[in-house]
Amino acid sequence: MTNETVIKVEHLKKSFGQNNILKDINAEVRDGQVICLVGPSGAGKSTFLRCINLLDQPTAGKVLFKNKELTALSENQLDTLREKMGMVFQQFNLFPHMSIIENIKLAPMKVKHASNKEATATGIELLKQVGLEDKADTFPASLSGGQQQRVAIARALAMGPEVMLFDEPTSALDPEMVGEVLKVMQDLAQKGMTMVVVTHEMGFAKNVADEIWFMADGYIQEKAKPEEFFSHPKTQRAQDFLAKVLET
Repeated sequence: MTNETVIKVEHLKKSFGQNNILKDINAEVRDGQVICLVGPSGAGKSTFLRCINLLDQPTAGKVLFKNKELTALSENQLDTLREKMGMVFQQFNLFPHMSIIENIKLAPMKVKHASNKEATATGIELLKQVGLEDKADTFPASLSGGQQQRVAIARALAMGPEVMLFDEPTSALDPEMVGEVLKVMQDLAQKGMTMVVVTHEMGFAKNVADEIWFMADGYIQEKAKPEEFFSHPKTQRAQDFLAKVLET
């Protein structure tokens, strides 16, 4: 870990028609940091994450990855840079007609021109990492939602990313499957992976994040260490949000 700034966002804005989703976002993610983005639904968290790797094109502002401005790159250059930012979505998006190992091998072989032998070895290693080495030759339909999401994480890691972006990776899962996915993410964090995670899992955010970014109404309204955010939120908006999500 170098503590260098990996992602920098300056005056980021995003509108869909008349709807201003992101109003003026300024933020930095440093090497090895785990950032958890929390906030009410409709706050713009997922849109912000998608703007980081330009899956959504910002309306205004800059996104820099290791000092390279993404909005200034050609599509080919952008694709090369996107390889360094793995993304895991709410839905697993695995190819149903391919075995688990084939799903994981596909991008490294197609994009990075890895050999079949090399991609298979990496794939098996990653399946071990997410606790699914015995599922290599099975198909997605035979796996639970939690297992499929762990495969989706392994697939993203197969490209050797420097940053992992997670967009509510547990929100489509049954409650009993959430823990197994969060455990894999926690292991990644402990190994020093730089991560930006949109999540509703407050326990995970409290235990794993280096910093909490609270988003509401199109702005990052607070940035704080977890212990500070959860015990002494500064803004009324954050206080109201925590009172709702933490009530038992």
